Amino acid sequence: MRAPIRLALLALTATLMAGGAQAASFNCDRARTQDELTICATLKLNDQDVRMAQLYDIAQHSVAMGARGAIQDDQQAWLKTRRACGADRTCLARAYTRRIAALNTVLERVYQKGPF
Repeated sequence: MRAPIRLALLALTATLMAGGAQAASFNCDRARTQDELTICATLKLNDQDVRMAQLYDIAQHSVAMGARGAIQDDQQAWLKTRRACGADRTCLARAYTRRIAALNTVLERVYQKGPF
């Protein structure tokens, strides 16, 4: 990956993180489902959730409108998969690992189309 692109992504990530102390990508005070409660109570899962949310946001802003819809549809399907894990931490961690990898693949395709 080219250095300017990498620097731009690092700056965007820092900007997203500077928006305040982030817990999970959802409000833990309103968590009701087993998957959400487990994510809020588990630092590693919480960290994965924040990372996934950052990548999802970057991916949505980096692709054309048609691809954006596909990313959003994939996210909704993934949320159903995550919810099916319930309180199973191993299942949740695997779900996050797969989603993060999928989002990274989307972003790698964007990087390959550079320069920007």
